[in-house]
Amino acid sequence: MNILLVTQDTPFYLAENLEYLLSELPEHSRVVACVLLRASPFGKKRTAPGMMWRTFRTFGLGFFIRYGFRFALSHILPARSVRHVLRQHGVPAVDLEKSINSRKSREVIAGYRPDIIVSLQANVIFKKPLMELPPKGCLNVHTALLPKYRGLMPTFWVLKNDESVTGVSVFFMDEGIDSGPILVRRPIEIGDRSLDALIRDTKRVGVEALLEAIELIHRDDYRLIPNDDRDMTYFSFPTRQDVKEFLSRGKRFF
Repeated sequence: MNILLVTQDTPFYLAENLEYLLSELPEHSRVVACVLLRASPFGKKRTAPGMMWRTFRTFGLGFFIRYGFRFALSHILPARSVRHVLRQHGVPAVDLEKSINSRKSREVIAGYRPDIIVSLQANVIFKKPLMELPPKGCLNVHTALLPKYRGLMPTFWVLKNDESVTGVSVFFMDEGIDSGPILVRRPIEIGDRSLDALIRDTKRVGVEALLEAIELIHRDDYRLIPNDDRDMTYFSFPTRQDVKEFLSRGKRFF
């Protein structure tokens, strides 16, 4: 099967998991291209100074310095970059001139003849014409047990809300937000993990679940799990007050 990835050119967590995905893909499937969108790690399309200011204002100086150091390190050490991983595996990186949902972008994507499109940390909503392009559908990986914790930064919210279990869900995309039928769900005990550790673990398990989903689609042997709107919860970008409550409950960023 031909797989086209859609992701963002971000230095946070992605390169190592992309390396794992490309190294572990079964022989029957290959990634034919990877569309790289502008980095928006917290789900909003902002300028770099705007993202920096919002991160500092919401999460504080310590968080800002730690992630700023990682960002700088990714430019010093190219092996940590998404583009480097793609080059190492011979996967073309595609920079679109227009929105991914535009006709011109769909034509570029169609040229790679994908059987499946996989959104991996892409932070973009696919519209119907794009979702109808691959014959076997579009997949997304969400680091929560859907239908709970739809939306942004689910690992932050499960910690803030004192959940004992979270997980990952691989689902077929529809026109909603994290609302399509689920193909694979994997629960994860939270324990005493920090936010950083939980993000790392859920993203790795997310890639493992994605590999399982690819195998199920290849065999055409799966049963979909309902993603019932009646049971859904939705969260957006946290406020400074949410962060204060997170810390007051003994939760840690690192």
